Amino acid sequence: MDAYLIDGTYELFRQFFGRQAGTTSTPEVAATRGVLGWVVSLIEKGATHIGVATDHVIESFRNELWPGYKTGAGVPIELLSQISLLEDSLVALGIYVWPMVELEADDALASAAAVAADDSTVARVLICTPDKDLAQCVVGQRVVQFDSRTGDVRDEDGVRARFGIGPASVPDWLALVGDSADGYPGLAGWGRQSAATVLAHYGRLEAIPDAVDDWDPAVRKGVRSAPKLAERLAEGRDLAMLFRHLATLRVERSLLEGVERLEWVGPTADFAATCRTLFAPSLAERVTALRPS
Repeated sequence: MDAYLIDGTYELFRQFFGRQAGTTSTPEVAATRGVLGWVVSLIEKGATHIGVATDHVIESFRNELWPGYKTGAGVPIELLSQISLLEDSLVALGIYVWPMVELEADDALASAAAVAADDSTVARVLICTPDKDLAQCVVGQRVVQFDSRTGDVRDEDGVRARFGIGPASVPDWLALVGDSADGYPGLAGWGRQSAATVLAHYGRLEAIPDAVDDWDPAVRKGVRSAPKLAERLAEGRDLAMLFRHLATLRVERSLLEGVERLEWVGPTADFAATCRTLFAPSLAERVTALRPS
């Protein structure tokens, strides 16, 4: 079977802004209803093992490491208020949920992916988010990313095509180029292509020499302004290592005791009431037709 690991926070934001929830008659539940409907559609298409991670609070331990790291500031209250609603609604549907506080949803997905990948009963692990961070978890064609917007699946070759590096170097790449979504800037002057060219050869930050004269000649030739970039890395190496620490997902295997916990065995007795709260009676009807025998 396939294991579907869903970034619930990403899906909630996607539904909220994609549906222009402010113009709907039920903005306080519309995004949750959209996410729940999408999860039900996965079950309708044959998904049997599903887990959803959420950022129960937007902040995490990373905010203590970097003052500019992302927070819930500026997020519409109509969206923030639906995080708990989504968690409760998924539980009522019978879906395994990780509501993260100290760690982030991405960390939970990385942890569950590691556990699922080690289980011989799992044919493929699909991490359902296009987030750059999760590319570091991709392994061959066994652990892949699935983009719910487009239906695209990105395996290890896809990661290399997108970033120019393998999955293991993604945190180093993010450390150099930065991640505006997460709130850290990277190092000045380093762009996507220069970071990819250097890391495709060296792999990790600590393997890149400080002096440009010590760089491999082919790398030096392939990077515009190589001397300046080498200087900036030498001066900002500690900062780059901090950014890599922020970008590196934490694997806590205790977050998933076993893949069997992800198996969908039907909704709880509260699901019909949940659907009424979401103004979605048709969801209850769809799930009733799917209930495992």
